[in-house]
Amino acid sequence: MDSEKEVAHQIEHSRIRSSSKDGELSDASVPDSELEWSADEERAIRRKIDWHTVPLVTLLYMLCFLDRVNIGNARIQGLAKDLDMLTGVRFNWALSIFYIVYLLVEVPSNIILKRVGPRFYLPLLVCGFGVVSLSTAFVVNFEGLMVARVFLGIFEGGAMPGMAFFLSCFYKRNELLFRMGIYVSAASIAGAFGGLLATGLSRIPEWGAAGARIHTWRNIFFFEGLITMIVGALAPIWMPTTPSDAYFLTPRERRIAAERLVREHKADPAEKVTWRDLKHAVLCIHNYTCALGFFLINITVQGLSVFMPTILNDLGWTNTQAQLYSVPPYVAACLVAIAVAYGSDKTHQRGIWLAAFSCLALVGFAILRWVDNPNVRYMAVYFVTVGAYPGGPGFLSWAMNNSAGPAVRAVTSGYVVTLGTIGGIVATWTYIPADAPKYYTGHTINLGGQIAVVALAVFGILYCMYENKARLAGKRDHRLEGLTEEEQEKLGSRHPRYRYWT
Repeated sequence: MDSEKEVAHQIEHSRIRSSSKDGELSDASVPDSELEWSADEERAIRRKIDWHTVPLVTLLYMLCFLDRVNIGNARIQGLAKDLDMLTGVRFNWALSIFYIVYLLVEVPSNIILKRVGPRFYLPLLVCGFGVVSLSTAFVVNFEGLMVARVFLGIFEGGAMPGMAFFLSCFYKRNELLFRMGIYVSAASIAGAFGGLLATGLSRIPEWGAAGARIHTWRNIFFFEGLITMIVGALAPIWMPTTPSDAYFLTPRERRIAAERLVREHKADPAEKVTWRDLKHAVLCIHNYTCALGFFLINITVQGLSVFMPTILNDLGWTNTQAQLYSVPPYVAACLVAIAVAYGSDKTHQRGIWLAAFSCLALVGFAILRWVDNPNVRYMAVYFVTVGAYPGGPGFLSWAMNNSAGPAVRAVTSGYVVTLGTIGGIVATWTYIPADAPKYYTGHTINLGGQIAVVALAVFGILYCMYENKARLAGKRDHRLEGLTEEEQEKLGSRHPRYRYWT
């Protein structure tokens, strides 16, 4: 199995067999294993793939996150009062039931995605949660809201891991996080855009039939759900399935786009998920490190996504001010998350970036916990969003980078996000009405979580360095004994010549 440097060296010194039309036809007879191309040609292909995958996935995930967290915006626009959720923990239960269902469907959804392909399956999920969001505008009691949140979890459960796996089918390890950083940054875009959109939609005059009047918070669910349905229905027109059948590439470019991934991962992109793949993903220590890190990051990210308007509202600002003041921290988080992803890909490092920015979030929660000045506390919100939001795509891509083979990566992405989603359930109980307006308990939980994230990132670095050193010294060569060449390739990331990213 080639190391990263060996693959890069091979690509850099390869040449194009022919640039003429006749040459392209003759090139079709060359086996993929002998296909050669230049670094410039690969760069041009990657650029085409970028334009046909990343913007679409970013838009779809932004709508996904918007439909998930708009309940936080709706809460301070009258939902809590109309559905009798001003006191007690009913609102927290409405949040929890979503994440409970969400985590149960993630791995099964990714296995289905691997079998049927993403072109229609992912847009189907998007249309599904769009319908549910729109329908939430018509709920009249707490029980109806709970049912809506259950169905939202069913459709949204497969979206994030599915989109992460979709991108991993088009990009090499050193290209993945930057693209994932862009698409996962849609969460912060949704947070920023959601506050502005909620402010505008809630001011639309009351309308609708006599028995189903739409107003204030109901407008938020209705129109955001409608937009999601329209975009989801149009998505298959633009979305490719795999590199080998991408409609926007020439036949030669398709072969290169597929072969470059086969050479790096030493696996067939069309391979089916087997019990061996499940075992490799579930029993990998590094995956547990990333999953636990993702779990802790999710406590912060998911908690902020639904409670930030409430937290800002309790600083003494009006509903509209709280909605608008929630925008700038999300914008900053989006820009920093993309920059961190770019820097991490360029340096081929994951753990050090995760540890460094989690320290920033740690400082933010310390300020929120012990400082009373509203302006200083608002500054701390910037520290928290900028420090925490790069962590989600960072831990997920770190796990996928160190999982060899499309089938194993499909399980890994669903499995890591599934365990991470439990953090979303915890997040729904970190900020409760009895703890307002200082929310000391919630800030303390998140402070401890960010300290643990730093420790996990450091552990991940040390573990990957230890494994790479052991393999370099030949201490893992015994895994090859008695195996055929095909069986050796099936070892994936356990292969002695496979190198982990730190």
